[in-house]
Amino acid sequence: MQTKDSLKYEFLSKPDYGFVKVQLNRGQAIDVEASAMASMDTNVAMSTKMKGGVLGSLKRTLAGESMFINTFTAQEGPGELCIAPGAPGDVEHYTLEEGKCLFLQSSTYLASSPGVKIESKWGGWKGFFSGTGLFLVKATGSGDVFFNAYGGLIEIPVEDNYLIDTGYIVAFEESLQYEVKFLGGLKTSLFGGEGLVCQFKGKGKVWIQTRKVAPFVWWVWPFRPQKNRN
Repeated sequence: MQTKDSLKYEFLSKPDYGFVKVQLNRGQAIDVEASAMASMDTNVAMSTKMKGGVLGSLKRTLAGESMFINTFTAQEGPGELCIAPGAPGDVEHYTLEEGKCLFLQSSTYLASSPGVKIESKWGGWKGFFSGTGLFLVKATGSGDVFFNAYGGLIEIPVEDNYLIDTGYIVAFEESLQYEVKFLGGLKTSLFGGEGLVCQFKGKGKVWIQTRKVAPFVWWVWPFRPQKNRN
């Protein structure tokens, strides 16, 4: 749902290497993850802060995000800002409504309008063993949210039950209940290479990425530079 305060944006290079161009009206602002600014007009000013205070910022670092948030504001007139994520992949937009919540996987938060509150939520000990981290990023309030992925992004509408490998989850709506568990038991998970999965229940949307970091690391490992021991 668009409002007068909604951000005007355009996706560039989608879906290969996501890049977002935002048009700010005079006085309009956007919060951006540290180091994500690629270019901007000279009348756009940047300020850096610990969003959510010291405690909130420390919790954000546990979720794989930067302690600091950069706020960009158009001052003397409208201004253009371009932002890019660190991961080589797609970028998506989500309109967050008041009273609702969007959960993001570690390191997938990119930017949001000032009316969105970003904090961390305990994701359970199993998140550590799945390689996704112990915390999720929780977005509440109202406004625009931008998030990114490693690889492409696919939106999945869940109607009842759905299983997803934890390493492929990017974001999901709070209307879904979830449980992290082994797929087919411990033995199958250890020797089948699938690890932990997340079982979603209810009705809502899940966004998954088309690539997973761990398999890429395993694939590239034999090609790493090695010291000559002779």
